[in-house]
Amino acid sequence: MPLSRISIAIFGAGVAFLVLLCLALPAQGASISTTFAVKATVLASCQVTASDLDFGNYAPTSGSATTDATTVVVTCTNGTQYTVALDGGSVAHDVGARQMSDGNSHTLAYGLYTTAGFTTAWGDGTGATTTVSGTGDGSAQPATVFGQLPAGQYVPAAPYADQITVTVTY
Repeated sequence: MPLSRISIAIFGAGVAFLVLLCLALPAQGASISTTFAVKATVLASCQVTASDLDFGNYAPTSGSATTDATTVVVTCTNGTQYTVALDGGSVAHDVGARQMSDGNSHTLAYGLYTTAGFTTAWGDGTGATTTVSGTGDGSAQPATVFGQLPAGQYVPAAPYADQITVTVTY
């Protein structure tokens, strides 16, 4: 069956349209995809800072103990259980009998406690001492250290000092 002029024109217009359509479309290539994992392992960790405890001026004749307080601040990852221990100091090395020194042979006894009542000695958990524990939540968690200098220690007038090491176990 012969094609008429109209059929050929319609066919030609259709072919032209298809050619223009193909030229207007971007070339399509093959593609492939995959996935990859993004991972991290959060380790239990803690940081600790401490401020100095300064009893100031001490008068052995006052008849009452001299007291002061300082703060130990622990920051641990969320859910991390920790304990805070205080050592016996650089002079006496004894959590039950801490002493400051004037750098000579003179010492001044003092105690560190977990409460303002000065009844529970804060140490390393040995003897009659205890540690302070907590659970990290990612924020700074302060713990107060209460210090006490007993009255009536007649030592030479001088500056006295000790160095306490704070250990956080987690």
